[in-house]
Amino acid sequence: MKTIFKILLSVIFICILLFVSGIFYISRGLNDGKDITINEIDISKLSDGVYNGKYKAGRWTNELNITVKDHKIIKIDIEDDVTFSMPSVSHDLFNKVITVQNTTVDVISEATVTSKAYLKSIENAFNNN
Repeated sequence: MKTIFKILLSVIFICILLFVSGIFYISRGLNDGKDITINEIDISKLSDGVYNGKYKAGRWTNELNITVKDHKIIKIDIEDDVTFSMPSVSHDLFNKVITVQNTTVDVISEATVTSKAYLKSIENAFNNN
């Protein structure tokens, strides 16, 4: 009976430890992510081509390929996605960027940090070239 009790306590302890670790992993970097500054981009001087942009910050690390033709963003592809990706978020955000032709768009509700991480990758693609 003591052995079963010890095993049960061990399992409960491991479950609690995993839960706490998961919460820490999911929430780590949220405040910093909300404070990411997204700068306006200028694509008027860029040549046609595919520009690669990256942003590295824990689970929001991502890499995008942005296609420019005739000084316009025509397509944004995900090369390496954030850890917990939501296709609707990236789709809606990328459509906004393509419509406005800039990173000065509203973030997707309930996905602020993910939106800013994608926008930072787009900004970085053009600022690093």
